[in-house]
This record gives sequence, structure tokens and C-alpha cells, in this order.
Amino acid sequence: MKTKALRLYGKNDLRLDEYELPALREGEILARVVSDSICMSSYKAAIQGGDHKRVPDNCAENPIIIGHELCGEIVEVGAKWTDKFKPGQKFAIQPAFNFMGVADGKQYTGIEACGYSFSNCGGDATYIILPQFAIETGCILPYSGDSFYAGSLAEAYSCVAGGFHGMYHTRRGSYAHIMNNKTGGTMAILAGVGPMGLAAIDYIIHCDHSPRLLVVTDIDDTRLARAARILSVEEAARNGVELIYKNTRDGDPVAELRAITGGKGFDDVMLFAPVSAVAAQADAILGTDGCLNCFAGPADTKFSGMINLYNVHYANTHIMATAGGNNDDLEEVLDMMSEGKLNPAYLVTHIGGLNAARDATLNLPKIPGGKKLIYTGIDLPLTALADFERLGETEPMFAKLHELTEKTHGLWNPEAEKYLLSCLETK
Repeated sequence: MKTKALRLYGKNDLRLDEYELPALREGEILARVVSDSICMSSYKAAIQGGDHKRVPDNCAENPIIIGHELCGEIVEVGAKWTDKFKPGQKFAIQPAFNFMGVADGKQYTGIEACGYSFSNCGGDATYIILPQFAIETGCILPYSGDSFYAGSLAEAYSCVAGGFHGMYHTRRGSYAHIMNNKTGGTMAILAGVGPMGLAAIDYIIHCDHSPRLLVVTDIDDTRLARAARILSVEEAARNGVELIYKNTRDGDPVAELRAITGGKGFDDVMLFAPVSAVAAQADAILGTDGCLNCFAGPADTKFSGMINLYNVHYANTHIMATAGGNNDDLEEVLDMMSEGKLNPAYLVTHIGGLNAARDATLNLPKIPGGKKLIYTGIDLPLTALADFERLGETEPMFAKLHELTEKTHGLWNPEAEKYLLSCLETK
């Protein structure tokens, strides 16, 4: 089976290759990727190359397929898995396989992941091989949703779910950690209206461990306005959460944010930008027993920020981080999506074909908006949903896409996805 894939050879060296996949073995699955959402983590891998923790040092000789927020269909099932998976079945993937041991003559340390570490398994490809240990560790999940993009974005949602589950609190006199953000507590999400921030807001106001107060900050009024439009304070209130959007560009953000809590500080703070000043701000607004999750992974290996160690000692503040979600997190968000509690379309602002994936990945921080969704079986320049109406003046396909997305107030939706694929996809 031939595949076309965007492969990483080194720092800033992404190439769209076509090559033959190896023959399928009995413990593997051949799959067709339909959609892959580009993550900032893929940008970091692309600019760091072999220096990235998950990317092999020898990627120049053995390039890896980039992209890990994928969803697709199973094409062929190795003999070992015919009782569990069937051709034509949709699947979602937990990219952190967490496999330690020897497979295919290689030693795996547990840090390897789909989209970072493998020559034949990644999201920006037409066809891939799902390795046996990924299936054995439960990282390939059957998916029955009505769109592929939701299956792709489930991985992003699982990361934020894991972020909240990984936070913790304590009781004086006890060494036990009480896991999760504080239910009914106070929470701040800083730099929180990018794609992952929107996923975090959507998840935390609709889950069963919501805070009573949620403050979301950014320094861009346009992005704050979009967030407030699609994840409104009224929607949060219907779920028992007081939601406040705040621009912290000017003034004294620490004093103003602490004032919202009556001077007590926040029980939980999520940091969504690896910026030293914002990290210091996040630490400074923690209350007693407050937990800071440094969620945004920095690309700079020497990144640091000012932390008040007096408060760590005397106010019992906690500084931690999470990277990705686990299988339970992915199953949780897939269930929430199927119940209509989460809407991953909030995150999508651009669509494109596999031909657009290279430039979109390497320039991701420079492209405004939210998630860039790649459909690997089509050729299409990266296109903003907001441009559908203008493009539709001369191109009938975009006129129809504008009509379909207007039904959901400008958001991407299953009907639009099906129409796009019917026009352009080749299998």
C-alpha cells in the first residue's frame, strides 16, 4: 500500500513524500487517515527536530510522520485483532502509547508517541500502520461519531481533561494528594482563548468537577470576543459557573485578578502560554493550597519564570505540569462528545488538504485563529472558514460550504465535512 505522508527529517525540514508501506503483520492494523488537526506541539517538534524529547535522534536517516491529532477508518486488520476491529470502522487515537520494552528489534522507553517517533504512524498521512503495542496498550479506540474532525480534536480535549485531573490539593496534617481541580472552587485560565484554551473552557464548564468561578484572560480583545461569543457567560451560568473574560494587557493584572476572588487568590490556575511574565503572574494569583498547572510546554529548554518559594512553603502552593492525556481521558471526552456536552467545532478556524500541512505546521504561530484542520485525502490550500463567503463569489464549492457553516453560526460541522470530502476526497 502506498502512502503520502508529511515526514520530519530534522529542524524545519518537513517533506511531503510518497512511499510504500511495509507488508502488514498479524499484530498490526492498516488504517486510512481522514483528518488531522495541527497542534502547537507538532510545530515544536518540527523546529526542534531530533532535539525534541520524542523525536528520534536519527530522524534524518529514518524520518517520522508528523501529526498526532488524527481520526480515520480501519482498512485491514491483522489476524491477531480480527475479533476486536473491523475494516470500515472509525477510530480515534491516544498518541502517547506509553510502551516500554523491545519491539521490532528496538528498545522503547515509554516517551515515544504517534506523530513524533514513528516512520509509519502519524496523522499527516493518507495511510498508516498502527503498531501492535499501540493496540495492546488500548491507545486505538473505536469511534462512532458523525464526523472525523471531532475524533481528531478528541485528543486535544483529552489533554485538557488530563490537565484538570492531574491538578491536586492537600489537607493540613495529611500527605495525601486530593486529585483534580477543586470542585466548586475558583479557577483562572491564563492566555486561555487559543485553541487549547477554548477546549479547556468547554470541558471545565460542562464536566462534573466544575469550579464556581472561572476567569479567563488574554491580551487580545478580538480573541476574547470570539471566545465570549461561542462559550458565553450565559452558557457557563446554565452549568453553575460564573465565567469572566478579562483582558490583562494593561494595569496591574495580579491585583485585579486577586480582587475578583476577594483577595484570597485562586484554587486552580492553568497556564496556556510559555511566557515568563505570564508564568509569574499565574504563580502570584494562587491562593492557599492553590495549584498551578504549567500546561503550555515551552520550546526553549532553558525557559524559566519567577516562582514565589515563600508561598510554596507557607501557603502550600503547588507547581506542576501535565503533558497530554491518557486513555481514560480520551474515553471520557469521546463520551461527553457523544452526549452533546462538548463541541469541538469551537476550535476549528481553518481547513486544508495534505498539501497545506507543511507550511501550516512550520508557520503555525504566525497564522491567526484556532485549529488548522487537515484532510489528508484532499488537495486544498489552507482556508479560513471566515473566507468561505468571499471565495464563494467565484467558486461554487465555497459558496455551499458558506451556506452549510452558516447553519451553525459560522462553525465547522459534520454536514460541511461530508460535503467537502464528497467534492475532493480520493481514496
